[in-house]
Amino acid sequence: MSRGRKRSARGDRFVSFIAASSMMGIALGVAALIVVLSVMNGFQTQVRDRMLSVLPHLELYAPRSSADQVLAEWKDLANRAKENTQVRGAAPFVAAQAMLARGSALNGVQARGIDPRYESDVSDLAGQMASGRLSDLKSGSFGVVLGSQLAGSLGVGVGDTLLLLAPQGSVSPAGFTPRMRQMTVVGTFSTGYYEYDASLAFLNAEDAARVFRDSGAAGVRLRIADMHRAPAVAQQLRGQLPQSLYVQDWTQNNRTWFAAVQTEKRMMFLILTLIVAVAAFNLLSSLVMAVKDKQSDIAILRTLGANPGEIARIFLVQGSLIGVIGTLAGVLLGALVAYNIDVIVPFIENLLGVQFLPQQIYFISQMPSNPQVADMVVIGVTSLVLSLLATLYPSWRASRLQPAQVLRHD
Repeated sequence: MSRGRKRSARGDRFVSFIAASSMMGIALGVAALIVVLSVMNGFQTQVRDRMLSVLPHLELYAPRSSADQVLAEWKDLANRAKENTQVRGAAPFVAAQAMLARGSALNGVQARGIDPRYESDVSDLAGQMASGRLSDLKSGSFGVVLGSQLAGSLGVGVGDTLLLLAPQGSVSPAGFTPRMRQMTVVGTFSTGYYEYDASLAFLNAEDAARVFRDSGAAGVRLRIADMHRAPAVAQQLRGQLPQSLYVQDWTQNNRTWFAAVQTEKRMMFLILTLIVAVAAFNLLSSLVMAVKDKQSDIAILRTLGANPGEIARIFLVQGSLIGVIGTLAGVLLGALVAYNIDVIVPFIENLLGVQFLPQQIYFISQMPSNPQVADMVVIGVTSLVLSLLATLYPSWRASRLQPAQVLRHD
């Protein structure tokens, strides 16, 4: 009898260990899901905000008009656009591709002609100046403001000169001659978004119109009250403005990037949900072992009058309790890490001497996090559903045990 009790005690401890492991697995899986999705949300939000700090919410192009003509008439176009209540600011622009040369260094750039007097109405560029002032982009001075990474690669600073080569040139008997203009660096800016800091150059809009002439696209940049409504506002403006204008919103300019991020989020959710699924299978195994270990107790309960439904509910409650505790622990752990990742990651980087986010690859240098309550709810519900499903088979099996057969073998 004593030997039987010892075996029973060892079996109880082993089943309890498996149940605790299942609970920990569920908690870790839920926490991992919350942290990963929060980081991906933060990555998307931070990159988007940094993009829109130098880029407008909407752009109106006039492809059939010259840059000089658009700059002369842009206020009329802006006033028509402002008839839409969502439009809060407007500024002219001239856009073109160009090359910047300094000694042996040569870089391709996206040149943007802007009017410093109105630029603050559509972007935060003036507040992101690392050196110099945006107001120094005066018409006729042929000054240029460079991204900090671009200035570093060219080896220039405020006051230095460099050569700008426009794609449009002239053809002579000697061959094609590109249009060139000496520019003076009047400032540098830093958005924290590597791609823009390494490829954007801002000129005065009138200087850009002179340099690029027919090769540049000109129009009006707009800022709206709610950037998330940019596609809808763009559609409204297409109906309000002349058909000759082309309206483009910020989601179109970066559609491929945002689509890729959304796809990655879905795939990461599916992949990490497998961690919770594995923990749910462990829960199923622990309940099956518990049913096997408690066969005699179940048989006694049945002989005392318990019906199959009551037996099944015992194991349903046991499994559900493990799932609920594991899920709640995972949500709390995941939220704790997600809301404090700006402290945790630098500590780990300093401890190990590594950098998780090289700026040249990931565009940002710090691990972002943007926990969403909706994500946590979806993750928590998914975990609870998987845990509940894992309890169904062991509960059904316990309810099907026949007391006479069990007691005869015991």
